[in-house]
Amino acid sequence: MDGMSERDYAAHSGLSRGAIQKARKAGRLVVYGDGSINAAASDVRRAEMTDPDQQRRSTGGDSGFSGPADSSSYLKARTALTVYQAQERQLAIQKKKGTLVDRARAETLVFRLARQERDAWVTWPGRVAALMAADVAAEVEKQTGNPVQPGRPVMIEAAVLQRVLETHVRAQLDALADLRVSLGQ
Repeated sequence: MDGMSERDYAAHSGLSRGAIQKARKAGRLVVYGDGSINAAASDVRRAEMTDPDQQRRSTGGDSGFSGPADSSSYLKARTALTVYQAQERQLAIQKKKGTLVDRARAETLVFRLARQERDAWVTWPGRVAALMAADVAAEVEKQTGNPVQPGRPVMIEAAVLQRVLETHVRAQLDALADLRVSLGQ
């Protein structure tokens, strides 16, 4: 007999006899013509063909990671996964509490609010032009004591126009202050 028996090779490699028999059937062992096992060549072939995780589990080492013997990469990956899961849970809690809102929904609501405000300012001059003209005419009449007659040019002081305009702008801003954004469901 040139090599080792299955029992001897099992003791040599630290594997069970059943694992050695499976390795022989799978072609992971180098066998001499007499059926004995070439230990050195079989060790090399088994190392090349066997999954490192399977080797560790079969020898009793269940470290849970494959790759180089440096466990820091596994620990870093496990830590990163734990941190990610904690952040995911925190976001779920914030969403349930209502402190976290959907970004697309918030953007839509803000756009809608801005559009309403813009529309209010665009239509504002048409709504207040006649009111401002009446207010200016009343101011001119009050200062001169003569009623304003249609078709007759009237000189308006800048201060009078500014007071009338400020009154109407403040009224418009008060109306816009009533616009509310509701991010609730």
